Amino acid sequence: MEQNEVNAVHTIQKINWERIEHFLRSHIEQLGSEPMEVKQFSAGYSNLTFLIRIGEWVAVLRRPPFGPIPPKAHDMEREYRILWKINPVFPLAPKPYLFCNDLSIMERPFYVMERKQGTVIDDQLPPEYEDTEETAKMISETVVKTLVQLHEIDIKTAGLSDLGHPEGYLERQVHGWIKRYHHSKTDEIHVVEEIEKWLVRNMPVSPYPTIVHNDFKLNNMMLSKNDPGKAVAVFDWEMCTIGDPLTDLGSSLAYWTEEGEAFTGLTSVTNNPGFIKRREFIDLYAKKSGRDLTHIDFYLTFAFYKIGVILQQIYYRWKQGEASDERFGKLGEGVCNLMQQSYRALQKELL
Repeated sequence: MEQNEVNAVHTIQKINWERIEHFLRSHIEQLGSEPMEVKQFSAGYSNLTFLIRIGEWVAVLRRPPFGPIPPKAHDMEREYRILWKINPVFPLAPKPYLFCNDLSIMERPFYVMERKQGTVIDDQLPPEYEDTEETAKMISETVVKTLVQLHEIDIKTAGLSDLGHPEGYLERQVHGWIKRYHHSKTDEIHVVEEIEKWLVRNMPVSPYPTIVHNDFKLNNMMLSKNDPGKAVAVFDWEMCTIGDPLTDLGSSLAYWTEEGEAFTGLTSVTNNPGFIKRREFIDLYAKKSGRDLTHIDFYLTFAFYKIGVILQQIYYRWKQGEASDERFGKLGEGVCNLMQQSYRALQKELL
């Protein structure tokens, strides 16, 4: 049995599924008499996601990770309410079914949402897709098109204005992530100080605010099994807000790895032949959205810095003994590499 499978079994065993099944049956009508089946999806560094099945009824349960959680992090109720508001205007967001904050059912709040069916692509093409440059191009264009569609949603008409506070959004983001880094700093990385000063001094004026997913990348999307040019879902809405859409674009570009960038620790199928380059991604987004991307180097620099800080926070928890996952002990090198990549973006070496 693979280590990931062992971890999944261990995680499933830590949860009282009988209580959850009783809760579901008491709130959802016409569930079958068959016993509930549970399977954990691949575990990342964040929230835990499980496939649950009762007869013909299938759904997905999402909950925070085990162990200490930073204040305001992993807010299941907020994520549930985001989906409840966004799904009607952007159906690629899964439809939420049920939220529970009764800690006698589970020791953490959780919610249940619809199951989307399709293909999630990580670092290689799945067998159901033909491995051609045409397939790669279709996938590339679908990612850009979907991001543009998300940013086209009229936040006022859709009643989404209360999801965030767009005024001063970019300034809060930059200063906030710098503050997070210094609260979790462990090792000295010589380029960090210069990156931080540059970000503060070179902050551009943000375009008109939109929905910001805040973690928009290829493996947070699901594509049709039969058509790699068709998106069927976008996942992981926990950090969604209203703000500067180009921060989303910057993050997508950072995760859109190119050949020779495996050293960053970010891996993606996008470094294979046929996938568009970052520069093409930018040009296509600009064409479809009509937005001015003059300052895209700033957003890419910030994106790599932010991803580095996210990993640094996890690495810090591991060094403090607050997290035991053996994967976390290797993140220090990844943080350093991401900061170096941020510095390369600052120097305009990546576009």
